[in-house]
Amino acid sequence: MPLDRDLLDAVKELDAHDLRRLQILTRARLELHPAAPSGVEPKISLRHQMVRCGKPSCTKCPHGPYWYAYWTEDGRRRSRYVGRLPEEGSLS
Repeated sequence: MPLDRDLLDAVKELDAHDLRRLQILTRARLELHPAAPSGVEPKISLRHQMVRCGKPSCTKCPHGPYWYAYWTEDGRRRSRYVGRLPEEGSLS
């Protein structure tokens, strides 16, 4: 089930303190989930990528940068679009 866009936008607006609280909550919920491996967290790497839109008439390709998260799950490389992140200097 995909995450709601409003939820993702709300998470992007959280400060460092609230992000830590959210992380604690998600870890606790994962430990209660029967299919979740205990104590094993995937190593997630964030990468920014320039993306081609594929439109033949586009003169501005590639677009971006857009941020993607990459991790390994069940022996397969997974990725997920994260969205635009604030500039490094503006992180709190």
